[in-house]
Amino acid sequence: MAKFLAERGFVVHSLSDVVREAATAAGLPHTRDSLISQGVRLREQGGPGALAQRILGRLAGHAVVVDSIRSPGEVAVLRTLPRFVLLGIDAPIALRFERSMRRGRTGDGTTLDEFASNEARENSKTELGQQLEETLALADRVVLNDATLEDLHERARRTLRELGVNLQAPGGRGGDTIQ
Repeated sequence: MAKFLAERGFVVHSLSDVVREAATAAGLPHTRDSLISQGVRLREQGGPGALAQRILGRLAGHAVVVDSIRSPGEVAVLRTLPRFVLLGIDAPIALRFERSMRRGRTGDGTTLDEFASNEARENSKTELGQQLEETLALADRVVLNDATLEDLHERARRTLRELGVNLQAPGGRGGDTIQ
C-alpha cells in the first residue's frame, strides 16, 4: 500500500525504519526478534509513542504515508497532526502466511502455527510492546486485502476518497498523513 501511495506523490516514512536505524546505531542485527526488542527499548526510553515522535519533524508540509504503526501510543502521537487518517490493511492469517512464504522473509515462520505464534508475540498487552490488534482497532477505516493487488488498490482508492483524500492529484490534499 505504501508503494501504491508513493506512486501517487506521497512521501513514505516507516516506523520500522526508525527501529532499524536505532538497531544499526546500537550495532544490533536486523533479525525480527532483535528489531522487536529494539522497538520495546525505544518505547521504554521515550514512552509508548516514541517511534512516531522520532519522525514527526520529517512529516511537516508533505503528503505523507507513515507505515508500520504498531501501537496505540504511536497513533496518539500521529493524531496530533492535522488531517491524520489511519487506514488499516488486514487479511486473513492463512493468506498472510501464504504471502509471507512467497516473499521468503526470514523469521516469519515456516509453518502456519509458527507464523501465528510470531504474530501472537507481536500482540502484546503492554503499552511498550507491539499491539497490532489494538492499533488496527483505532483505524478510521480498515481495507480488507484478501484478493488481488488490483482489488486492494481499488478498495483503498474508494476508502480514501470517502475519507476525503484526493489520490488523483500528486500528493493527495497536501499535508495528508496516512498509514
